[in-house]
Amino acid sequence: MNELSKKKCVPCEEGGQRMTPEQARDLLPQVAGWELADDATKLVRSYAFKDFASALAFVNAVGALAEAEWHHPDIAFGWGRVELTFTTHNLRGLDENDFIMAAKVNALNVNP
Repeated sequence: MNELSKKKCVPCEEGGQRMTPEQARDLLPQVAGWELADDATKLVRSYAFKDFASALAFVNAVGALAEAEWHHPDIAFGWGRVELTFTTHNLRGLDENDFIMAAKVNALNVNP
């Protein structure tokens, strides 16, 4: 468990600032398996599972975590696959909450 996964997400304030691409790249090593996308405005990770039920169980675990932290990913899934995308929509980019959530997802210790 890393330091990010121990933090709690905090509500974004109106007029908050999104991370610069450099700031996002600096945090990226703390969330193994995740990649920056769309000019460092999104944090994405894909997972492969043995079947639909396993993918769905993972999606449900991520959903419960997102509800607890009140910071939600975009989720695409189907038979044996899940893709998670974190971004802070009102900032049109990333903030620390996105990295906190990625670290918390990593801490779920799901074995795809």
